[in-house]
This record gives sequence, C-alpha cells and structure tokens, in this order.
Amino acid sequence: MFQSFDDATSPDQGPPRLKALQQQLEKEGFHGFLIPRADAYQGEYVAPSDDRLAWLTGFTGSAGFCAVLRDIAGVFIDGRYRVQVKAQVDTDHYTPVAWPETKPGPWLKQHLPEAHKMAYDPWLHTKSELEAIENSGVTLVTTSNLVDRIWTDRPAPPMGKIAVQPLELAGESHDDKRARLAAQLHDAGHDAAVLTLPDSIAWLLNIRGTDIKRNPVPHCFAVLHADASVDLFVAAEKLSEIGDHLGGEVRIHSPDAFLGELAGLKGTIRVDKSSAPAIVSQTITAEVVWDEDPCILPKARKNAVEIEGARAAHIRDAHAMVNFLAWLDSQKPGLTEIDVVTALEGFRAETNALRDISFETIAGAGPNGAIVHYRCTKTTNRAVKDGELLLVDSGGQYVDGTTDITRTVVMGTPTREQCECYTLVLQGMIALSMARFPRGVAGRDLDALARAPLWRHGLDYDHGTGHGVGSYLCVHEGPARISRLSEVPLKPGMILSNEPGYYREGAFGIRIENLIVVQDAPAMGDKRDQLSFETLTWVPFDRRLIAVDMLSPLERQWIDGYHAKIAEKLSVQGGVRDWLVAATAPL
Repeated sequence: MFQSFDDATSPDQGPPRLKALQQQLEKEGFHGFLIPRADAYQGEYVAPSDDRLAWLTGFTGSAGFCAVLRDIAGVFIDGRYRVQVKAQVDTDHYTPVAWPETKPGPWLKQHLPEAHKMAYDPWLHTKSELEAIENSGVTLVTTSNLVDRIWTDRPAPPMGKIAVQPLELAGESHDDKRARLAAQLHDAGHDAAVLTLPDSIAWLLNIRGTDIKRNPVPHCFAVLHADASVDLFVAAEKLSEIGDHLGGEVRIHSPDAFLGELAGLKGTIRVDKSSAPAIVSQTITAEVVWDEDPCILPKARKNAVEIEGARAAHIRDAHAMVNFLAWLDSQKPGLTEIDVVTALEGFRAETNALRDISFETIAGAGPNGAIVHYRCTKTTNRAVKDGELLLVDSGGQYVDGTTDITRTVVMGTPTREQCECYTLVLQGMIALSMARFPRGVAGRDLDALARAPLWRHGLDYDHGTGHGVGSYLCVHEGPARISRLSEVPLKPGMILSNEPGYYREGAFGIRIENLIVVQDAPAMGDKRDQLSFETLTWVPFDRRLIAVDMLSPLERQWIDGYHAKIAEKLSVQGGVRDWLVAATAPL
C-alpha cells in the first residue's frame, strides 16, 4: 500500500556512471568530486531528484557519501551499512570505506595528488563538513553539480501541497513561536537567523508538507528576523490550500530569490554551520555569526499538547501492531518479507488515521535481519523459515504523533542461543527505560546502560542506542540522542527511541525498540533534581525468546508490569484478545 519493493540502482549500472563522471572530472580540470547523501535542505531523507548517491553507486542507505577521484571512488558508510553496501555496490569499481573511523579529509589527502583540486557543490555540504576536510590540507573548490550533468533522466523536484498543523495539535501558535524565538535572537544581538532545515520551518510556522515520502515536511527556506517576521522562500503553488494561515508577518518569496535576499541582509546574521548549506554563508555579505538553528531545541522539547498527541498515536499504533503480531503468529513458516510488510502496513491503514508510514518498513528474516537498515525488494525478498528470527522495524505518521517500534519474533521454536542474545538486548532496553539521572546528563552518559549486558558477554552493536523523534515530523530528529557521541543534555519533553540490538552477519539480527519521553522524575531520596523516562510504546515482547533464568527479579518485575499495562490499555476483541492475554501473561 505504501512501500515499493522495486530494486534501487543495480550494481551493474554503477561502473558506466562512474566512468562518465570521471570523464567529466577530467574535462573540468578537477581531480575529484564529492557526492553526499544530501540535498540543499540537509535533511536525512532526499527526494528522488536529489538521490545522487544512490543513482551513482546503488547504495540506498540513509547516510554516507562518495568521494570520486579519477582513479578511485570511495563509498563512506557507517556501521549500520557495512553489510548492505556489499550487496548494493560494485566493489570492483567502488571502495567501501569505514566511516567515521576513517575521516574523509585524511583519506582524500592520501589519495589526491599534490596540488590537485577536489570539487564540491556548495548547496550540498555544510560549513562544518568542508572545514573538517580543509583542515586536513585538501584544496576544495566550488562547482555546479557534476552528477547532474550526466544524469540525463533526473526526476523533477517535488511540488507537494502544504497543509496547516492546527493549534489543537501543535499546542502553540506560530505567532507565539516566532515571537519567542525572535526575542532570543534580539537578546543575543542577532538581527536574523537563516533557516534551511524543512522540519524547523514546518515546526515554526505550524505547517506540514509532502515533498519527502515518510517525512511530512515542505521544501523551503526561511529567514527569521528579530522583529518576529519571516521571509519564506517557497513555490507559491505549494501554498494553495492553507488560506491565510501564515498571516501578514510571513512574507512569501520565490525560491529563486533566496540567494539575492541573503546578499541583501544587514546586521548580524545567525547561521548554523552544521545544517546550512555552505552557499548560505558564502552569499551573505553582512556579519555571519555561527550558532545553532534557533528552532532545533524548542522543536525537540515537545509541549504538553504534543506529548498527549504522542501518547494517543502510540496507543492507536499499538492496536495495529498487536493485530499484526497476532496475525503473524497464526501464519506458517514460508511467509515472505514482502508478505510481512504488506500485512503490517495494512493493519496500520485500518486505523483510518494513518497519513503515511514514518520510514520504509524493515522486515529482515534470518540473515537479512543482520542488515541494520535492511529494505526488502523483489530481488532480496526472503521467506521466514522455521526456527528463524524475524526483525520488524516500522512506524506510522499520524497527525498527532510519529511512531517507531521494533520487535523481533521467532517463527517456531527458538534455540537457546537465540534466546540468550534476545534477552541480553531486552535487558539493555529495560535498563535504559528504568534510568533516573541528574538534570544536565547527555545521551552519551546513558548509552552504556543499554550496552552493558551485551558487553559482559563480549557483544555489542554498531549504531546509536536512540535518536530523537518529531511530532508528526521526521522520525529521526536532533539534537538529542542516546549515543556515545551525543553531548546534548536531555531535557523534559524530548522524545527518543530506545533500541539496543545485536547482529550476527549471515545468521540473524535482534533489535527491540520503544519510544520514551524525558520527564521530571518524582522526588525521592534526598530530593535531588532528576529526570527519568516515560514509555510511550505499548506492544508485547516475544515471550518465547525471553530466557527467564537470565533475568534479575527487578527485570522480571518490569516486564510483567509493562505487559500488564498493555493488556489494560489496549481494547482488542476475539482471537486477537486471546492472543494478547497469552502474550502479556506474567513470566
């Protein structure tokens, strides 16, 4: 219904495209060109017209980039995609590079001949990215996009309609948001802030878009001024359905006017070097001050209305998941991954409230589950065999909230080893769920809680433990996350995922994920100022995979309490109710 199972670029298409690009390099007098998985808006997900990395290499992961030189092409991928890249990319012509362990600057310095130029498109890279490369002694030069010159059938850019996110769901008017953030700009001595992240603009103006599948954001740019007015750069046809929602203090301009308006700005202009494309600061003639996008933190801290919406969305989504899991348990081995995805999306659609799935559903059977961000296609589609694990990571976009949940289940009877690995992952998820911590603690301080049970057995996983989640916005949202790399203090209202895992290449993958929201912890002990998590996700774990003898009394109590709340919160009937009663029975 929502997801296509067509294959992306075939690996055999990569080499001729690479050759054409390398010929273009020689023609232009450059020795290399950078191709990121990015667009001008620096979002995680890109429209087909901007998916240059996939078109060139075949790699479809949500993060990575390619550095094409005349004699080598490095595809930089992080730990989530080390298995996937082998299947999607022709490794006779492209060289996978472990990133961020290997930084692009030193790699380019090693492979670039002395005094040769590395070209880049200034719309597709941030100032921070470029500085990191230049600090390694690499000479960078701007150019128009070289991939676009050889991509003769490139799709047209999206022109999706914009809708209003009403006050009863947003919890704060865009007039009040603009005034609140403008006051902060004024206090900091900033005359304006340039906004380039679509979800920031969507949040600020209480609008949602359809330019990117799975992420309800519009492609646009904006400038927020210290007088609370906004210049919005967006195609006028996108605004045809929102009436006078924006009001007189939001001035509409064509996207083509963006650079001209930037060049005319006066005073001190705030730019986020980690998210704004480099061309922004290269164009502004006024004083540029580097500072964070002013929407980032307020957007992450959901208000009471947004949190209540998230609770409602998760209960609705839990009903769909329980119907799906009950159906799954009634199936015989041999069910394919596509069957699983199609059924789950159908159950979500039956809520009559689903606007979209929140990302491409992951259904990895057996060894495919070890591919962290696996996406099944007609070519990779695999049947779930008896005794195999099935990892299902999915979510929904509802007008009142965004969901993201992973459950790993077994088809048939599990092995002891499968149960032990599953239980270690579950213990890590429970440890993070139960955490109390002082105000000011960051994600890096909590990440080890979820890994400790695995570490004690010499195991680990190569991705972060949790990411931020938007309010009917992007399923991956900054600035906070549960990761050893995150220094952002956690604050009340932040919604995060809690998703430890374990992956054995060629055998199976396990991941268990709930969404949690940061809250003020109830007073106890010596009344220290502490925070804790409220769980938002209410879907049972697979009891067949829990090695009860490995659990502490406290862990067992937590699981039984969690399952009891699920049985209380969800209203299902007939056979599904019978399944739920069994699934949530005390251990």
